[in-house]
Amino acid sequence: MSRQVAGGSQADIPGLVGTQVGTAPCELPGAVLFACTMNAVRSVMAAAILRYLAGTRTYVRSAGVRAGEPDPFVTIVMDEIGIDVSQHDPHTLQDLQDTSFDLIITLSPEAHHQALELTRTMAVDVEYWPTLDATMMLGHTGREQILAYYRSVRDQLFEKIKRRFGFEGGQTV
Repeated sequence: MSRQVAGGSQADIPGLVGTQVGTAPCELPGAVLFACTMNAVRSVMAAAILRYLAGTRTYVRSAGVRAGEPDPFVTIVMDEIGIDVSQHDPHTLQDLQDTSFDLIITLSPEAHHQALELTRTMAVDVEYWPTLDATMMLGHTGREQILAYYRSVRDQLFEKIKRRFGFEGGQTV
């Protein structure tokens, strides 16, 4: 199931992988939710990046299938690019008070499954952006290698968000 976008399908948009049902690139939705498994790394980074790029033009939140713990590596790598996430408190999808989102972008298979379940009762578009879990490196390598992996996830999300929402040529990491 694919929507037509400017003469093609969203599957033709570079950088968007997986199931994509949503608004056209460059069109900023009124409300966006980023969802991942624990709301501690991927969705936190993505929501903070979109807030940074879009300012107050769109309502942005993040949530997880389960609530994890705040991740200090996320705070470090986001601070490196001038985005403060130190006050982030992980939430679950069930914790959300406002569910009137135009678009849910899922960053893990588990979150994607939960988001699709939400479409049974909500009129919302869902896009799946498979994103590696940076926490997989914890306990397997040194601090600098872990930070490099977190930076890689951050930078990939930054570029996907810029492409998807038409911020090309704007801020870089």
